Amino acid sequence: MTIPGGCRSMAERPRAAAIGGHAAMGEPSVLLVEDDAPTRQRIAKAIQSDPTLRLAGQCGTLAEGLAALESLRPAVLLTDLDLPDGSGIDLIRAARAHEPAPLCMVITVFGDEKHVLAAIEAGALGYLLKDGTSEYVAASLHELFEGGSPISPPIARHLMLRMQTPARGGPEAGEGAPHLSEREREVLSAIVKGFSYAEIASLLGVSTHTVATHVRRLYHKLAVHSRSEAVYEALQLGIVKLDD
Repeated sequence: MTIPGGCRSMAERPRAAAIGGHAAMGEPSVLLVEDDAPTRQRIAKAIQSDPTLRLAGQCGTLAEGLAALESLRPAVLLTDLDLPDGSGIDLIRAARAHEPAPLCMVITVFGDEKHVLAAIEAGALGYLLKDGTSEYVAASLHELFEGGSPISPPIARHLMLRMQTPARGGPEAGEGAPHLSEREREVLSAIVKGFSYAEIASLLGVSTHTVATHVRRLYHKLAVHSRSEAVYEALQLGIVKLDD
């Protein structure tokens, strides 16, 4: 089925009821926007091969993506950045303006700092490079839907290295940082090092529920909404150092 704007809607599978833009029952719905047909087919197949995910629609242009956001109301937007009629950044901004807003994740060949930071600033909660396997794409969608911020390892490494060198004129270590308890600092340090909630819980001898509570408090104190933003702020403010 083709919806107005040229985006292909995967109407053969029933939509789940939604709460806050996310599927309350059934599979999380994903809108895929990618202009290269073979790549789009590969990613679409990865989503459709996972019985716990649902491909709501697939498009090849910015205009089609904008129309699909309105008509399909997906739980997740997975978009390329270099579209033939515009930028995926504009699509992410448009998606974030929706109420409820879908979770946004980038999948692209661009791994440079300019594109990564622009996507995060626009509202992307995940950033993948196209060289990942189909299983990695599906796993990243699950991570995103479950509250994580998946980032391809080369991108994460670049951000870590970038943060090792404080920007000129930036704050001294710890300047302007919020007050964190010792346990909150331990959790934040583990997040920066890439540990999962389960690994942090095992490391600290607490439950994953306790870790999630600390993470929510950290997000509030740091005024962030995702793991990648928390890592950025922790390093930028000097709260955590990579050699800790």
